[in-house]
Amino acid sequence: MTLDRPSDGEIEIDGVSMWHDAQGRLADPHSAHVRQVRSKIGMVFQHFNLFPRMTALGNVMEAPLRVLGLRREEAEARGREYLELVGLGDKLDAHPARLSGGQKQRVGIARALAMRPDVMLFDEVTSALDPELVGGILQILSDLSAKKDMTMIIVTHQMKFAERSSDRTLFFDEGNIVEDRPSSELFADPQQERTRQFLQSVIEAE
Repeated sequence: MTLDRPSDGEIEIDGVSMWHDAQGRLADPHSAHVRQVRSKIGMVFQHFNLFPRMTALGNVMEAPLRVLGLRREEAEARGREYLELVGLGDKLDAHPARLSGGQKQRVGIARALAMRPDVMLFDEVTSALDPELVGGILQILSDLSAKKDMTMIIVTHQMKFAERSSDRTLFFDEGNIVEDRPSSELFADPQQERTRQFLQSVIEAE
């Protein structure tokens, strides 16, 4: 599935262009080339998007079974591994309707990790959660950033978390990059007035 075709720019994973084939031609979104590069990318959404009729384990097993072609016992072992990693080893047989928002988001994280991507995208993964559940999800992301040999790109308004867990921070305002610097530098000494205003207001609120 492709939501939009690029009009400009480039996406590369390990030096391989996502949108151009080996001959430099714009690749068809449904081509084997695009699917192969896309398979290296995982994504966790704001609103969980779990399959309601599947258990937590079934949700995590589905893509390794259908996309990677793993045998059922291999997919199940992998599903158990990643649900344990996010603290849901006791919820393997629970359906989404019986899980809290934080637990659903953990299943979403485990589901993406089960594909063992090189790059993980997190789109405001705490925005749909009650405030008391946010800390647990942020701790999982912090642990992943410290333990996994994986690039993580996180869209977030949680500035203390971003400062603590990231190597590089890009501050966007109205769709434009205002600053792009190592996190330690950007948070300690922002160079742009808009960045300073934002950090001051958000960090004080946290």
